[in-house]
Amino acid sequence: MNLVYENELVRVEIEESEIPWLKVFTQIAYREFSETPTEVKLEIFRVLDIIEKEMLHTFNPKKINIASFGNYVPHVHWHIMARFEEDAFFPEPMWGKKQRESTYVLENFDIFTQILRMELSK
Repeated sequence: MNLVYENELVRVEIEESEIPWLKVFTQIAYREFSETPTEVKLEIFRVLDIIEKEMLHTFNPKKINIASFGNYVPHVHWHIMARFEEDAFFPEPMWGKKQRESTYVLENFDIFTQILRMELSK
């Protein structure tokens, strides 16, 4: 597990990928978002907001994708990823049909995660 940040409500992990991709999990395994307490919902949105803003600032992507599925892992979690026209799947979802060989080069990811740790800890 590549942990970026955690507190008593959520944790943020890196999804190994060609693009900047993080996952936000609740610490307690709720099956559905509607089952989470308000405090947890607000923390998820706070974390997603900080991550999205820092992805936009650091990577200047074409688009940010945010998704919550949990079909295989029935534990509330969100995927947040920066998307680029040069990534292998764009404009399809990362779970979709590959469109091309990627020419996107992921740079500054370590700096990005260091900044995130500081921002999320505030």
